Amino acid sequence: MKNSSRRGFMGKAFGAVAGVGAVASLYAMKRSWDPLPSVKAAGFTTLDMSAYQDNELVTEKWRGKPIFVLKQSPEMAKKAQANPKDKDRLIKIGNDYFMVCVGLCTHLGCIPGYNPDEESFLCACHGGMYDFTGEVTKAPPPRGLDIPPFKIDGNKLVLGETGPEYEKMLADGITLKV
Repeated sequence: MKNSSRRGFMGKAFGAVAGVGAVASLYAMKRSWDPLPSVKAAGFTTLDMSAYQDNELVTEKWRGKPIFVLKQSPEMAKKAQANPKDKDRLIKIGNDYFMVCVGLCTHLGCIPGYNPDEESFLCACHGGMYDFTGEVTKAPPPRGLDIPPFKIDGNKLVLGETGPEYEKMLADGITLKV
């Protein structure tokens, strides 16, 4: 009798250790299959558009690229309304207009600087200039600053998802797929 109870205990102990090991192995395998947090974060970026100030450029980061966000002041919005090409490049959220662009020059990929007094961007490498909507005002850039895929979700802008507003910009030739 003594021997069989000892054998039973050893079997149960081995079974318990094997069970814990199996659960730990499954947990480790699941963790290795999940994407890293940095990869998850790189896919989508949500911006709360109520935090931005008029004519103040803020640089966000999406998929390792700089994203320029410029809230248009009422005067800038009026100027853009006068030129349909400029107006079409802006994103309307609530009552406000925003310029949201990839902050890389479309000529050679330099990062243009913003001058709030002149409401323009200057790419110092080759002298290319963009207006406050990201449209080219002085060559050599071949096109305006690219607009990243976005979706409007209430007062938030989700970068990385494509919404109907972005699809319309693509269809109208305002931007290229990034």
